[in-house]
Amino acid sequence: MCRLFIGADPELWTSQTRSIRMDGMVTSVRLESMFWTVLEEIAAKDDMNVPQLLHQLYNESIDEGHDLGNFTSFLRVCCLRFIDLQLKGLLPSGQSAGFETLPAEEILKVEAGRNKERTLFKAVPKDQH
Repeated sequence: MCRLFIGADPELWTSQTRSIRMDGMVTSVRLESMFWTVLEEIAAKDDMNVPQLLHQLYNESIDEGHDLGNFTSFLRVCCLRFIDLQLKGLLPSGQSAGFETLPAEEILKVEAGRNKERTLFKAVPKDQH
């Protein structure tokens, strides 16, 4: 089983630090190469580059009242959610539609329902599955 993971190209987990300017301040973000690749794909969906995407994610998160004390962790979760939503068929694959055209509230409701089902399924003792 582990061969699928340990046999992957080590370049995928090589860390890269990128400097970006947000609200007039320069900050550095350090992520593994694979996460930068996913962020590039996300940014491309809305015709943005990665610094623009990070700036928008940061500002919209602050506007929502989120505490982004660990911005890199937030970005990793964004990447994983993006892939997870695509695998579940809740986000289209490819470059077709920007995020503004998607029914975000509907997708979030479906995702929340699936997460609740998964949580309930885990709470049931194994002999009752």
